[in-house]
Amino acid sequence: MIEHAKRLDKIPPYLFGEIARAKAKAIAEGKDLIDLGIGDPDQPTPAPIIDALYKAAKNPETHRYDETPAGDTLFLEAVSRWFEKRFGVPIDPKTEALLMIGSKEGLAHLAWAFIDPGDISIVPDPAYTVYKVNTLMAGGEAVTVPLKAERGFLPDLNAIPSDIARKAKLLWLNYPNNPTGAVANLDFYRDAVVFCKENNLLLINDAAYSEVSFDGFRPPSALQVEGAKDVVIELHSFSKMFNMTGWRIAMAFGNADALATLNKMKSNVDSKQFPAISRAAAYAIEHVDNSTTLNLIRKRRDILVDGLNALGWNIPKPKATFYVWAPVPKGETSMNFAKRLLEETGVLVIPGVGYGDCGEGYIRMSLTVMGDKNGERVAEVVERIKSMGIK
Repeated sequence: MIEHAKRLDKIPPYLFGEIARAKAKAIAEGKDLIDLGIGDPDQPTPAPIIDALYKAAKNPETHRYDETPAGDTLFLEAVSRWFEKRFGVPIDPKTEALLMIGSKEGLAHLAWAFIDPGDISIVPDPAYTVYKVNTLMAGGEAVTVPLKAERGFLPDLNAIPSDIARKAKLLWLNYPNNPTGAVANLDFYRDAVVFCKENNLLLINDAAYSEVSFDGFRPPSALQVEGAKDVVIELHSFSKMFNMTGWRIAMAFGNADALATLNKMKSNVDSKQFPAISRAAAYAIEHVDNSTTLNLIRKRRDILVDGLNALGWNIPKPKATFYVWAPVPKGETSMNFAKRLLEETGVLVIPGVGYGDCGEGYIRMSLTVMGDKNGERVAEVVERIKSMGIK
């Protein structure tokens, strides 16, 4: 057998693959599993988007390769209009917007487009694993900056050693944040933009959850900072916005030169998205309201957080994302507690250490719960945890 590429030895097993195996085992054993694992929306894609896909797919011109420079023109124009309306920042759809086959693909290709062997990425910890993994796969070094509760899970950029900051090429941010549910304000983004300009860094802001927010909170964009287009690329996704994870459609905005570099990478490894999906997404972002799903997620959040806090936990309600980042009981590790929950109660959660060393001591509980109609399965989670007699 031909030996695999050595770069694969640099990365751990994909976290969600391990979780999927544990989930399959529990189901095979007949457990009544309540899955608070992967943040995959459990509600269907809104019907008008499916209708728009059907209409676009009937058009033969969508059946061929998308030969546009950066993505279907209708799509790029629609998402650029949306961005200006949502954040007040004009976007040139020809140079400052790029279609991606899901934001995960775009994030991975950004690492490959900018990182050479020996280059440095500054990566938050805990964090979505794609930033670090693809830095390593590209031959680079991932230097982590901790996200701590006392700072609202925002990185202390001033604590990054100056020699690391000067050598690094990329700073990865993700707000609203997965896994912690934390949010950033414009003051933080202003500081981040200044930091990147001073150190010649490209700031990559993964804003996949910008439209999943509650209680009147509206997450800002890093591109709202004056001069941010000099150093920022920001990614947005239809996956969470419109329950379209399987559709694989997203977009990046920001610095034209950096987007051109990413596009050069992408043009050599993919052929863009099926144009009918692009056009259905364009319709969605200008015409479809997904507030019914958001209201259900908010209700589940309230049931879970209020219920656990009534048992003696101390968990703030997240203002955005699908996630509740909960500290494990004293004396437990995140992995052991997640294992106990699964084995003793049939509740599947993600151990925080899977997102980095600084995730130890926490579990991530997703509010996308298959089979839940009106919060009843989430209430059952609280009852099952109560039955364990732990706080």
